[in-house]
Amino acid sequence: MQYIYYALIGFAGGVLGGMGMGGGTLLIPMLILFMGVSQHGAQGANLLAFIPMSIIALLIHLKNKLVEKRVVLPIALSAAVTAALGSFLSLKLDAHLLRLIFGIFLTVSGCVYMISWVISRKSKLKVES
Repeated sequence: MQYIYYALIGFAGGVLGGMGMGGGTLLIPMLILFMGVSQHGAQGANLLAFIPMSIIALLIHLKNKLVEKRVVLPIALSAAVTAALGSFLSLKLDAHLLRLIFGIFLTVSGCVYMISWVISRKSKLKVES
C-alpha cells in the first residue's frame, strides 16, 4: 500500500515538474509530512526523481519550441556550480534548520506568486475598463 502513496506523490510532483514549477516544492513536503521521510532523504529522493522528470519535460518543451536556447547555457552553468555548493552546504546543516529554510523559501515564493498575480489581475482590469 505504501508504494501507492509514493506513486501518488510522484504523480503530483511530476505534474508540477512538467509544468516547469518544480515538483520538489510539493514532493519534499509530502514525503516528509505524510511518509515520514527525513528532510535529507526527501531532498535526495527529489533530486533523483527530478532527472527523468526534467528530461521528459525538456524534450516536450523543445519539441514545442518553448525553450529560449540563448539563455540556457549561462543558466545551466551557474545552476550546476551553485547546485554543487548547495548540496555540500545542505549536508552540513541540521535537518531542522534545513526544513526551516525550505519552509521560508516556500512561503516567500507563494507570497511573490500571489502578489504578482494580484498585480497582473489589476492591470488586466484597468485595460478592460
